Amino acid sequence: MSTVYYARLERQRGSQPSVRMVAAIAQGLHLTLDERDHLFVLTGHNPPARGEADDHIRPGLLHVFDRLSDTPAEIVNEIGMTLRQNVLGAALTGDTTSYTGFARSLAYRWFTDPEARQRYRQDDHTYLARLLVSRARTVAALRGSGSRAARLANLLFARSPEFRKLWNSHERSVQQNDIIYFAHPQVGALELCCQQLIDPRQNHSLLVYTATPCSESHDRLHLLSVIGTQVFPQSSPQDESRYIFPEWDDPGTSE
Repeated sequence: MSTVYYARLERQRGSQPSVRMVAAIAQGLHLTLDERDHLFVLTGHNPPARGEADDHIRPGLLHVFDRLSDTPAEIVNEIGMTLRQNVLGAALTGDTTSYTGFARSLAYRWFTDPEARQRYRQDDHTYLARLLVSRARTVAALRGSGSRAARLANLLFARSPEFRKLWNSHERSVQQNDIIYFAHPQVGALELCCQQLIDPRQNHSLLVYTATPCSESHDRLHLLSVIGTQVFPQSSPQDESRYIFPEWDDPGTSE
């Protein structure tokens, strides 16, 4: 959005912003859910429904995320869609915010795009596949058959034989290890601890990746922080055409 357009909005001289633009403004201003809903009313739109498909990040979690400039960090929703990613996080896992729709979920990419697995140690691929299916099953059961989680599971069930096999095994409660082993294309093997800060109201998770001080992974992570602003693997969006907010897809050419 241009500064000129925003100035016109403040003076009530611009055209009505689209719902996607209003959502972006609300997120950029770190509004609470109530403040966001009020902004929607002020701009002549109905506030988005709250619940499992609401990807508005609450200000408290964003404030913590904004302070994490020296370590990889990202915010994901309950089905693993990336909502926010700092520069070092993008350098570590790739710019996953460039994807749209369900392709923003690691689970979707894991079972539909072989390149999604290349940044993780090959010995862990089977375990990570089991973990992702277990999470998908848990969230789909919690949210119900009409939920976004269930739609993702149905999509993967139709597209991936591996997903179908693991889903039909009915394995539950696969626990995530504290350590994640990455195979980074620029700096090599990384052994990182993944800490989670969960917002229970929005079911969002802030993931922070750290290395043991004075370890080889710590040195490599420091190297990544140097080259991370220069090297960004380009991701090609998958054939999933829906946005994270599919019901808000109202482009607005003047914005």
